[in-house]
Amino acid sequence: MKTIVETSTNLSKYLLEDSISVAINESTITVGEPAQFIIGDLNSATATLHTSVSNAPEDWEGNKYTFDGTDWAKVT
Repeated sequence: MKTIVETSTNLSKYLLEDSISVAINESTITVGEPAQFIIGDLNSATATLHTSVSNAPEDWEGNKYTFDGTDWAKVT
């Protein structure tokens, strides 16, 4: 799995299969090839992509957890 997190907060915004391509550029993030969707509120300055994530929570939802590259924490 891979996750796109908001860099300033470490909030995990998207959780994706490893096989799905992610292209982060200066203005947007494109998910999929061809594009399945485009994320307009995150970009290379505001988002971090973590790959090879093997320990995602079973009840993962966007903005429910933070991820620092190693550990997940539920937002309270």
